[in-house]
Amino acid sequence: MRMIPTPSQTVGPFFAFGLTDDKGRVRCIAGLGAKGERVLLVCRVLDGDDAPVPDAMIEVWQADADGKYNHPDDPQHKTTDPACTGFGRMGTGEDGLCEFETIKPGRVQGPGSILQAPHLNLALFARGLLQQFYTRAYFANDPANKEDPVLALIPEERRKTLMAQLDDRREGRWKFEIHLQGEHETVFFDV
Repeated sequence: MRMIPTPSQTVGPFFAFGLTDDKGRVRCIAGLGAKGERVLLVCRVLDGDDAPVPDAMIEVWQADADGKYNHPDDPQHKTTDPACTGFGRMGTGEDGLCEFETIKPGRVQGPGSILQAPHLNLALFARGLLQQFYTRAYFANDPANKEDPVLALIPEERRKTLMAQLDDRREGRWKFEIHLQGEHETVFFDV
């Protein structure tokens, strides 16, 4: 008997069945009472042909304005801002967009106790991906970006793929594009 390999199945999209429906969506990461600069982060997921990915899911984790994560493994002896959950989850629409209401996070300690620049940690789930992709959204032109130990690991010409850009048409709105592949492919981290 001769065995012939068969192609594997792609993953999803099954997120709308419980993770991005009305109960699973978490658009507001930091409520109106949260300390810090208000931010609307608009994420757009694009495929290798720069076409919108209409059925991806993005999860966001972030620190509060004081640089404290709302997680028991955060070793800092600071009090967590109760108005900042530090977590969000949204599915993308037909235009590949989703958005999160939050605050600009504070700086957190990185390797060797060096402070990292304000950033949001993102996990991307999409059809055809067997595992989620991890990336970060930094704030373009933040002076702390020059000192960030994680950004320093990325070749300078690729760092721009990790930068959210301020929308000059709307105060507090930041745009972040995630390119799954192609010339402008976003830097993803193996964690």
